[in-house]
Amino acid sequence: MSHGKKYLESLKKYDPAASYDVKEALALVKTLSFAKFDETVDLSIKVNLKKNQSVRDTVVLPNQFRGEKKVLVFCKAEKEKEAQDAGAAYVGAEDLIEKVKGGWLDFDVAVATPDMMKDVGKLGMVLGRKGLMPNPKTGTVTFDLKGALAELKKGRTEFRADKGGVVHLAVGKVSMEPEKIAENVNTVVTEIKRKRPADAKGDFIQTVSVASSMGPGIWLTIKDEE
Repeated sequence: MSHGKKYLESLKKYDPAASYDVKEALALVKTLSFAKFDETVDLSIKVNLKKNQSVRDTVVLPNQFRGEKKVLVFCKAEKEKEAQDAGAAYVGAEDLIEKVKGGWLDFDVAVATPDMMKDVGKLGMVLGRKGLMPNPKTGTVTFDLKGALAELKKGRTEFRADKGGVVHLAVGKVSMEPEKIAENVNTVVTEIKRKRPADAKGDFIQTVSVASSMGPGIWLTIKDEE
């Protein structure tokens, strides 16, 4: 992969092989940012997983940086008012299922009550490709719509390890104070440590890095406690 001049120039401003503490690394991210827009700061964490293991959960970041998410709720009539009062952008049952089946995806998160999942499951090809399928593991299949929407509006975000055992998650914007992004980073790292499989051997967290959307990656010094 080839990089532009600005990217290559940024590599000369620090040691790409070195590891930095969280705050120092995030200050570097700001220094190395060269795009004309407010770049997103991305966190990448490589975890040590066996083939049958996975890491997947949700986290509420202490410092938000995105606009409010549009939440769609699949539920039956008796739960509609609860969903609407909790701030859902769209609420419905069969009508919404048919609309989504037709390709409409004007929402950021989908939530469903358990009694709707038999029908919502038919949308697997549509929602699955976009990572929008409600899932009990991420708190998006529940009868507690009020609680689920309250957390989503606070910025609850799903994270999961990909096939290579890497968790990728946006944790801020370059324009934010490094201290606030550091809080987000530490929150994510703590949550991933909590998801360590009981039979995992050795260091669970192997490498951690941060980078702006267009900038180079910076290694973080993160102690992986047993």
